[in-house]
Amino acid sequence: MTVLSLRSDAAGTAALPEQMAEIGRRARRAARLMALASAQAKDVALRRIADRIRADKAAILEANERDVALAQQAGQSAALIDRLRLDPKRLEGIAEAVETVGALADPVGRQLAAIERPNGLLIERISVPLGVIGVIFESRPNVTADAGALCLKAGNAAILRAGSDSFGSAQAIAQAMSRGLEEAGLPADAIQIVPTRDRAAVGLMLAGLDGCVDVIVPRGGRGLVERVQAEAKVPVFAHLDGINHVYIDRAADLAMARTVLLNSKMRRVSVCGAAETLLVDRACAETHLRPLVEALLESGCAVRGDAAVRAADPRVTAATEADWGTEYLDAVISAKVVDGLDAAIAHIETYSSGHTDAIITEDAQAAQRFLSEVDSAIVAHNASTQFADGGEFGFGAEIGIATGRMHARGPVGVEQLTTFKYRVHGTGQTRP
Repeated sequence: MTVLSLRSDAAGTAALPEQMAEIGRRARRAARLMALASAQAKDVALRRIADRIRADKAAILEANERDVALAQQAGQSAALIDRLRLDPKRLEGIAEAVETVGALADPVGRQLAAIERPNGLLIERISVPLGVIGVIFESRPNVTADAGALCLKAGNAAILRAGSDSFGSAQAIAQAMSRGLEEAGLPADAIQIVPTRDRAAVGLMLAGLDGCVDVIVPRGGRGLVERVQAEAKVPVFAHLDGINHVYIDRAADLAMARTVLLNSKMRRVSVCGAAETLLVDRACAETHLRPLVEALLESGCAVRGDAAVRAADPRVTAATEADWGTEYLDAVISAKVVDGLDAAIAHIETYSSGHTDAIITEDAQAAQRFLSEVDSAIVAHNASTQFADGGEFGFGAEIGIATGRMHARGPVGVEQLTTFKYRVHGTGQTRP
């Protein structure tokens, strides 16, 4: 395998554009070969990648230990360090996720539609790979494998750019993936990771690397996503932060509400599917509000609430306007009492990031209104917001949760990493 050298501290800025352009050219060549690879060849490669991740466990975990130590020295939050940290169990989960992607149905070459015209022409719409996908992500090293595996399964090549926090871990995982590809007889350059921390490399990817990048996928906080959307010269799958709501309707079962709320918030506070705001219908506040707030506080979650929520428990601190639009990614939740379903929907329309929002209710009509009127990528009824995950949707893994409205929305799996083209079959027809 040829390794392109790019040193983050010593490499000259003047050399960076050409070095990045070479990464793009290699990715384009690899993408052409991946588009022609059989389903069997891709599946074998993904199994080899999973095996290589396991075989390189010691090196990957050692690199991760260095990343975690640097993050701790830099005073990063406990939530960020949790997203960053790998252990043998999490690494095995990464390998298993790659195998799961390999076991999915091949999304390439499917006939999406067939049209027979009166003149005898047969027109097919066929799924094809997107091409070269640039993935820019921050602190989660598992994104390296998830994104890479999904891109490969869909017949694409991937250029991955990890954040500074996960830099070493991501490099080690990507190297294992490239070796797995090579062992399976597919181009190692179908997975490339930008080997520099220089932020100028991100700008070059957003410019398209001389036409070699077909789409950009940002995976990270609002700052990263806003920069990508502002600067990208190629299409972007929008992945905004997860300002997710759980609304407790007047017809909610209290036991279910408590269970779903705690899971939505506290299962893992650092994931984008975690609930960040609790809304409680005033009609059930007398019976439901105090037990729910107590459950959150006793689980270790700080609660910031409006006057009604503060009156329910003196441990609640005052919520500010900024809290309603904050993705905490920590054991903190904002809470508010609202005047029914209309007020809940209005609050969500104002503050939601369009990621995932849930209603807890036994009223089928209220549930249907919520599911129809809340315009988020994922809406749930009587289920945790933390089901916002490609694996839980049966996609094997995800490259992220798209909150935009174009092409892909919700968990982005292998099918969303394809596009289509038309094949026209004739018998000598000409247009009059």
